[in-house]
Amino acid sequence: MRTLLLTGPGGSGTSTLAAATAVRAAADGARTLLLLRPGRRPAGLDDVPGLAVACVSPLTAAESLWTSAGAALGAVPGLTPPPSTSVVPLPGAAELALLARLARAAAEDEADTVVVDAGPLESGTALVGLPRALGWWLDQALPTRVRVLGAVRTAAVRSGAAARGPVDAVLEAVPPVEEALGRLLLDDPAATEVRLVALPRAGAVPALRAAVTALALHGQQPAAVLARVLPDGGPGQWWARRAAEQDDALAALAELAPLQRVAESAEEPADAAALAALLPPGDDVAPVAALAPSVDRADGIRRLVLPLPWAERAGLDLTRWQDDLVVTVAGARRSVPLDSLLRRCVVTGGALADAGTAAARLEVAFTPDPQQWPADLLAAEGSTP
Repeated sequence: MRTLLLTGPGGSGTSTLAAATAVRAAADGARTLLLLRPGRRPAGLDDVPGLAVACVSPLTAAESLWTSAGAALGAVPGLTPPPSTSVVPLPGAAELALLARLARAAAEDEADTVVVDAGPLESGTALVGLPRALGWWLDQALPTRVRVLGAVRTAAVRSGAAARGPVDAVLEAVPPVEEALGRLLLDDPAATEVRLVALPRAGAVPALRAAVTALALHGQQPAAVLARVLPDGGPGQWWARRAAEQDDALAALAELAPLQRVAESAEEPADAAALAALLPPGDDVAPVAALAPSVDRADGIRRLVLPLPWAERAGLDLTRWQDDLVVTVAGARRSVPLDSLLRRCVVTGGALADAGTAAARLEVAFTPDPQQWPADLLAAEGSTP
């Protein structure tokens, strides 16, 4: 299943261009599913062969989840859970609802191509990192030792030596959830293509650069920027000044990803043909590579390098937690698992190289910990106890 995820600053036309992208995909013969957020629905989508459209409501998703969890909650003595119609969705439920709908589409093989209207930039970048974030929370709530004890308890329940309780229902729900998360490769450009939508104005450029940094933290990068441009030839000084601002913004946006110009129209698209006509002919987007951490070694020091294009020093934070390196940048956070060698090292330095440019990268130095490395291996590494 191929996923096309569109996100952009509020008011940039993400929903409209997501619909246009879905219409194009269906016209090319792909079984296409368009996932929209609640709100205005572009016209003409119901008459497109091969295109299915789903409006993903956080409220509906919360009610469905509560209904499925009701049996386990009802088994807790003294607890009377409210009905699903009384459930109040948590903040961030919109991204969770989209993730759940994507998991269902993948499990049921609903489509060849899924186009996601991911909404504003903050929501789009959060959605990309959500599968890993949920996996992290599962690991914290149910670490290995707890899962081992859970397996023992499950065996006891099946043999009749222990009574089934709400804990067993939770333990049984974890493997299917982890399997579903494993199918959602939103941080892999080979499976999920991110397209940024933008109005080419000066104020939009910093927000889009920060979004590119946040995406890079999760290993993802945009495959294209869809810029909604003014038509040519407007009269007067106002138009000339506005066109000059647009040209400057387009030059900056082109540094983030390949630029596709989407001409503004006087009216909203009235049908599927008008939607498809918004995008440039062919709509060809070249694949991009994942931005993965790399490790090099010199003079007894190992250096982990994490690409963070356009990252600034302000707001960048780095901590070590057990076997993970935790990086915070551009309002996003990721826990990067360390390999077996780096786990036995101590962090001795960190710096952001080429800050504020496309080549920006976080460089973290590791030195072998004498307490965890044999003396002869330390000597081979070029280090001394």
